[in-house]
Amino acid sequence: MVLPLLLTALISVFNVIDADLLNGLYCGVESCYEVLSIDRSEFNKNMLGKTYRKLAAQYHPDKISDVTKKKEAEEKFRQIATAYETLKDDETRADYDYYLDHPEQRAYNYYQYYRRRVAPKVDARIVILVTLVLISLFQFLSAAQKYKEAVDYAVKQEKYRNAAKEIAKERGISLEGDFRNKKSRKEYTEKLLRHIIEENVDIRGGCKKPSIYNTLLWTIIVLPYTIYRYVAWNFLWFTKYRIKKEEYDEDAKSYLMRKNLGLSEEQFTSLDDNERACLLENELWDSVKFAEWKAAKEDEQKERLAVSGRYKRYRRYMKNHADQQSVVPLSANRFSSLEKQVENDTIHSYAIKNAIRESRQPKVLDVRS
Repeated sequence: MVLPLLLTALISVFNVIDADLLNGLYCGVESCYEVLSIDRSEFNKNMLGKTYRKLAAQYHPDKISDVTKKKEAEEKFRQIATAYETLKDDETRADYDYYLDHPEQRAYNYYQYYRRRVAPKVDARIVILVTLVLISLFQFLSAAQKYKEAVDYAVKQEKYRNAAKEIAKERGISLEGDFRNKKSRKEYTEKLLRHIIEENVDIRGGCKKPSIYNTLLWTIIVLPYTIYRYVAWNFLWFTKYRIKKEEYDEDAKSYLMRKNLGLSEEQFTSLDDNERACLLENELWDSVKFAEWKAAKEDEQKERLAVSGRYKRYRRYMKNHADQQSVVPLSANRFSSLEKQVENDTIHSYAIKNAIRESRQPKVLDVRS
């Protein structure tokens, strides 16, 4: 007797809760279409606004003087506004139509309703702009940190410190200041030398001074101009060197050398004048001469590797641990082929690196005169 009564009570409680939840969804137990006196099968979005304005004007609480009727008008006006907000948006109306057609799917309908009510409506353009600003800020701060590390490196080098001291003397600046305290005097000297070194050294490449012009946001802003310059540059190149067959000028030679060496413009610019002069002297803009130069560098590297104890140890290690390099056993021919490929790649990489400096390292040029 007790169990059936308990089940009946629980079912009654669930029905009450479900009824309360139902009243809180959309227009409650009444259809939003009926609230606006619209036939669902003949729904016309263009007529929705006109119907809403007509009913809103009719039931607006400010037009009702009777207190009892005014409360009813307020409830009716709120229901009309809810119905309009539900039906005017295509996605919300689609969710509502699904709710009408599938009332048994309570959990899903509750989720869809509250998801749209709770989810913040933020303009996608604002989200994109904020994302770009954050990425650009990270790029700028990262570049500032790299620049600081490069300056720290320069400040520790004796030749730059001596040059900075000479500049301070030429300017008539005391290296010790007017401080009597030894610690304060040392701090002053370090700050002075750092300021002079940072002012006079030329740091290029990946550690150059941070600038907003090297951020993603600026790149996107000037993208139309960049595309225009790219198209114009290619057109002039084709006209000048393909059709008219003119001789390459210095900029064209630099571009071809960068292309042959596989360097970006920033990496090529980070090379000092002597390095670029050496590349120009070898006429590396010419693909044939570049191939000869590259082969010569690789031959030089082969000779170095032949007498290098470190490389010999590397080869012995690779041979002794060949069975540990892969789960699948390699045949002798296959291993020999892979070893030859690794050797060639290593030789080529060393040859290029020995010919030019990598710009990813802090590149600090001599103190400016």
